[in-house]
Amino acid sequence: MSEPRGRFITLEGIEGAGKSTQKATVAERLRAAGVTLIETREPGGAPIAERIRALLLAPDNAGMAADAELLLMFAARAEHLHKTIVPALEAGHWVLCDRFTDATYAYQGGGRGLDPARIAVLEQLVQGDLRPDLTLLLDLPAEQGLARARGRSRPDRFESEALAFFERVRTRYLEIAGREPDRVRRIDAGQDTQRVAADVRAVIDDFLPRRSARSTSGAGGPR
Repeated sequence: MSEPRGRFITLEGIEGAGKSTQKATVAERLRAAGVTLIETREPGGAPIAERIRALLLAPDNAGMAADAELLLMFAARAEHLHKTIVPALEAGHWVLCDRFTDATYAYQGGGRGLDPARIAVLEQLVQGDLRPDLTLLLDLPAEQGLARARGRSRPDRFESEALAFFERVRTRYLEIAGREPDRVRRIDAGQDTQRVAADVRAVIDDFLPRRSARSTSGAGGPR
């Protein structure tokens, strides 16, 4: 008898939202529940995808055409899916990913102003029916997030964008959450870290009891 398909959980949010910190919170909670977990990130998560990530984030590549950026994102995602995500899910493991295609709709769609219908075509081409089962959106005002991000290290190519760019990104994220409340759970990331972690744990605890009921629900989660 084959293993049931694993679950696919993603974290989303603008720079400075605390995804790295709360990813650790999610991972701890899942492993405590006995889940075999693979942690990964986008862009990246596989050797070739990590090399594409370096191109996308390098400050020296400022001025990259929006279409080139979009295609590189999906090129990295194709490698990531083929080498990391799909094999793990098919083996019955759970996958926890820092960003996924919601980020493309938010950054390249909202931030860059690209037509979401064009993004959807690439999404279907690269992913087929695969979608996250659960997404945690760590949400906070763009100005607050940027202040956090820029205070910790040299800004990468995205972090160097103007405030208005991130306001558009945040707006698109909130639109996605509004359309898909069963999948995307918004968490107020402007709170102190302990409060955010408590909210994250509550979402994961609510999701875990549905594991057995959903393990036979098919290759793709709800979207």
